[in-house]
Parts: sequence; structure tokens; C-alpha cells
Amino acid sequence: MPYTKQSLPESVRSALKNVPHAQEIFKEAYNSAYKEYAQGSARKGGRTREETAHAVAWSAVKKKYKKGQDGKWHPK
Repeated sequence: MPYTKQSLPESVRSALKNVPHAQEIFKEAYNSAYKEYAQGSARKGGRTREETAHAVAWSAVKKKYKKGQDGKWHPK
């Protein structure tokens, strides 16, 4: 299910609460991957469509942000 910024899972909103830009990155990457990996044959390792989209979205966030020793996400 594609997300809006308001409908992001609570775990994502909570983890990225101090970096709204990272929430936007997550949302856009998730929605794009959700569309791209609609066909099961396009996914690896038997992942579901949602699992694949979440993995892609976190990967996109990690390209621009890193989790600091304080447990918060910071720009690289």
C-alpha cells in the first residue's frame, strides 16, 4: 500500500521524527519500489512486496542520513 507522509508507519515516523526530509525520502522511495516490484518475479529472496519496498526505502534514507550515537538520524 503506497504511503502519504501522514500514513507512514508509526515506527518510521518515530525513528525519523527529527528529520522530516528523511521521512519524505522514505515515502517516495517506498512508493516507487512498491510500484516497481509489483510482480513477485522482480523480488529477491522470497520477500513480499511490502518487505522489498521497506528495504528499498531504508536504503534510500541511509544514502543521505546516518544514525548517530545519540540514536537520532543526522545528515551525512
